[in-house]
Amino acid sequence: MSTREKWRRAAGLLLVVLILAIAATPEFRTFVTLPDHLRLPQGQAHELSLGIPFSTAVQTAGGSGLGVGGTSPVSLAAEETGRYTLDVKLFGLIPIRRMTVDVVPQIRVVPGGHSIGVRLRSKGVLVVGFAAVKDSDGQVHHPGREAGIQIGDAIVAIDGKPVRGEEHAAHLFQEAGRKGRPVTVTVRRGGESLERTVTPVQDGESGRWRVGLYIRDGASGVGTLTFYHPASRKFGALGHVIADGETKRPFEFAEGHITAVDVVKIQKGKRAAPGEKITNQFESGGRLGTIEKNTRFGIFGRLSAPVRNPLYPEPLPVAMASQVKEGPAEMLTVVEGQKIERFQIEIVRLMRQPTAEGKNMIVQVTDPRLLEATGGIVQGMSGSPIIQDGRVVGAVTHVFVNDPTRGYGVLIEWMLQEAGILKAETDDAGLREEGLSRRLPVLPAVTGG
Repeated sequence: MSTREKWRRAAGLLLVVLILAIAATPEFRTFVTLPDHLRLPQGQAHELSLGIPFSTAVQTAGGSGLGVGGTSPVSLAAEETGRYTLDVKLFGLIPIRRMTVDVVPQIRVVPGGHSIGVRLRSKGVLVVGFAAVKDSDGQVHHPGREAGIQIGDAIVAIDGKPVRGEEHAAHLFQEAGRKGRPVTVTVRRGGESLERTVTPVQDGESGRWRVGLYIRDGASGVGTLTFYHPASRKFGALGHVIADGETKRPFEFAEGHITAVDVVKIQKGKRAAPGEKITNQFESGGRLGTIEKNTRFGIFGRLSAPVRNPLYPEPLPVAMASQVKEGPAEMLTVVEGQKIERFQIEIVRLMRQPTAEGKNMIVQVTDPRLLEATGGIVQGMSGSPIIQDGRVVGAVTHVFVNDPTRGYGVLIEWMLQEAGILKAETDDAGLREEGLSRRLPVLPAVTGG
């Protein structure tokens, strides 16, 4: 090997080592995780760390309503609503990053913390399992499964009659069986409407006519209210989607509501055994509002009347994703009766972009009182609002099964966007946007027919 070739290999190796060394620095990680788009509330200053140790220049386009100062961290002064573009240039010459900044009107919400009962009624009835039907001769049949009905299908009509619930479906199957005829079952599967012909079979033991399907028409459970937006009367809760326990799919519902509940007992969380809030029968509590959406960032709807939080008599401003930081914060939740209390937590990690299940942050309970009372995060706390520096920043959503002192949280920005509150307010500014609920135990399933 020639000397020149040796020098080339040495230089190449040195370059690789240099690149790896730079990639391992906190500054580089800060730079590569800079968002392409961020929102800032009007009238608030914000520091944006670029993570670049070299001379940089930041230029803005879109008007004079966004003041820019410094190099890194860059000071952004959000003076006027609107959309702006930030160009980051190395040494003031080489373009290395372009960001879009939306300055939006300040949003204020009443923080929640209230324990709530959640009740959803499905569209038709949901197929959650199969059951064998044994006739009087001992023969085993699976009428529904053999007809092509699948777990997760929603039965919306039987012989053209809309299904109103479990008992109604069972009655229609029974009547068809008595008359000795098959039925036409209309199911909804993945947005598609399908028809299947099923012949009921008479159960040899009970004498009832069955189609061998476990069905359910609703889901219910306990969670926590995250926020109430007085201007629109909209609320957000849970911070994560309600999914069916058997199918694991988002629960599609025809109607739903939330109610007030009392926490009567806490089952403490332990390693590999998540705890939970034990509440009274929530149907006996007063209805608080109607559920309109079940999404990956929680449930949303409108309240029947305003709610109050005695810890914060006045609405609090919300923080956009770029304003949330790692460090101390507080969580609001109920551990006894209906009394909302504040407890100290630590935001130990942030993922500021939307994620599949709304897991934007990792939080850890540090408050000795809460650790003593609950062991950390328990089922029924999902939706508990997180407050930092006098602003609502997000909500607790999940617990770590092997460490109940830690869990996930969702950022309030994504909840507000899902609720339509943030979009509505940015539209007013002339812009266009281009579990831990107590594992929502579902109602007991019954066999159809």
